[in-house]
Amino acid sequence: MTEEPSDDLPLAAEFPAATYEAWRRLAQAALKGARYEDRLQSRTADGLIIEPLYSRFQSASPVAGRRPAAHWQVLQRIDHPDAAAAHAQALEDLKGAANGLVLVGAGSVGAHPYGLLPASNTIEVVLDGIILDTGISIDFDVCLRSHILPRAFASYVARQGIRPEHVNVRFGLDPLGGAILGGGFPVASELLDKDLRRLVDELAAAGFRRWLMAADGRIVHDAGGTEAQELAYVLASGVAMLRALEAGGIALEDARHMLYFRLTADTDQLITIAKLRALRRLWQRVEGSCGLAPEPAFISAETAWRTITRNDSTMNIVRATIATFAAAVGGADAITVLPFTAARGLPDGFARRIARNTQLVLLDEANLARVADPAAGTGWSEDLTGKLCHAAWALFQEIEASGGARLALQQGLIQAKINAARLERERGVATRQCALVGANEFPEVGEASFAVLEPAPVRLPPTAPAVPIAPLVVRRLAEPFEALRDASDRILAATGSRPKIFLANLGAPADYMPRANFAKNFFEAGGIEALASGAVVDAEQLVAAFRASGTKLACLCSTDEIYARAAAEVAKALTTAGAAHIYAAGRPATFEKDMRTAGVQSFIYNDCDMLAILRDVHRGLQA
Repeated sequence: MTEEPSDDLPLAAEFPAATYEAWRRLAQAALKGARYEDRLQSRTADGLIIEPLYSRFQSASPVAGRRPAAHWQVLQRIDHPDAAAAHAQALEDLKGAANGLVLVGAGSVGAHPYGLLPASNTIEVVLDGIILDTGISIDFDVCLRSHILPRAFASYVARQGIRPEHVNVRFGLDPLGGAILGGGFPVASELLDKDLRRLVDELAAAGFRRWLMAADGRIVHDAGGTEAQELAYVLASGVAMLRALEAGGIALEDARHMLYFRLTADTDQLITIAKLRALRRLWQRVEGSCGLAPEPAFISAETAWRTITRNDSTMNIVRATIATFAAAVGGADAITVLPFTAARGLPDGFARRIARNTQLVLLDEANLARVADPAAGTGWSEDLTGKLCHAAWALFQEIEASGGARLALQQGLIQAKINAARLERERGVATRQCALVGANEFPEVGEASFAVLEPAPVRLPPTAPAVPIAPLVVRRLAEPFEALRDASDRILAATGSRPKIFLANLGAPADYMPRANFAKNFFEAGGIEALASGAVVDAEQLVAAFRASGTKLACLCSTDEIYARAAAEVAKALTTAGAAHIYAAGRPATFEKDMRTAGVQSFIYNDCDMLAILRDVHRGLQA
């Protein structure tokens, strides 16, 4: 008789059991008096606390979403303004293993700033020869001014003799997103609802009764909003659509099947995973409040626009990979990856292929779709998902108390909260509390450029809104630093060289290298090329190297101990040699007064206002 195997593994059984309390005592001792909350806890933009260590949630269950082992849809954006070129892109993408296309209409939330022209023949040209009833997914990214595209699609399907139920299409009607971008609604609320219901009725009469409208949170993320704000806006937008459909005579059971969701996937993978899981839980609560038996919502995710950088574009591939991973683990049903050169212009075939392959590698080689809700039961995921649910629901209730999403937008309630979050986030980027490689961290001044396509951005004729609202400011986080790099490029074009700063390194390499590397990254983030002095023996050699550099800017780099005994003498020597502005790398210390008296005007350190200092440098160059 064989002994039954035991689940109790005796590994390390001779050691005492590890407990959270024991770990906490050891961690506190290692902090040597520093506050646990300051060193080991972190906070999200919503103020939610993330702990350094979590226990497993024993009672957790998976969030109902994408079916186990079901692949998410690999979507590729079609946004070339020329319909024939867009058609060629679509064929190439499908040949390259994408199984879905996002037809981006000009002026929509995701246009940035291209998109298909809202013309009656656009769809027929773009989709010519593409067999729509073979499982290919079509997703529309449209605004009120490009609703002609979904209409044209329905007519095109009918002319092809394809049964609508055999076409996997999401029409993406979003009456709020375009209005926020455009600064108002084109008509009064009752007329807007009437026009929207007419379009829904047309599509339903043509046989399309699912996924007609999109509650799209990307506009909130693009404008700098927090995760809870994005979720709250999506909930409020979804509820507003349900109300509009129900008022048009559509039963809630049918109306909910006409709605799907879009969220942004960001480089903070933990918060992205929790955000997608939270949306499913929150929408289940909305459905329950409507008297409906909850069903899994369809969630489409797109990688973040606001974190894309124009400079050091290849880092966008890394950012997109992290975001795609997070969206997949979070249970997205469809994912779109922004090509890594999107901030430079309209991406070419190479950038589009990289965007496709980012998903394909994670899907087919990393097998991320094999497990449904793999984060279920992990302490961080359950804790963060629950906290996000509470924060988002509170904001959603505030929006509802103001009269719903549309009235909250007209009152500026939603915009005020998002703008406050944007300003705080921009402050974090300016002071490098929020790192953005290629902008405020590790810039590459001499980077190679990547090709993009040449069509001009699409600018639809402006229209005066009947119901004005405060628009949201959509701005990538790197743009202020890119403006400084542009100024540097103009100087390079005009003079043959970039503006430069001389790094006056004091002491041995071990003394100056940490702060010299910091200063190099600091100034080159603004397009100011750093010229290092190397190791020098005395102030006379340093002055000679400074004069040979041909620049009028200098930055001292060394330890506080060396600054205390030598910085004042060196600063005086550099001033005498013609230095117009002298910086010192390091936080001002007890000898700051002596250094300033000797000629040091500014100090650069980790949490200083980097952007303000670099702007001052450029203003000095123009003087």
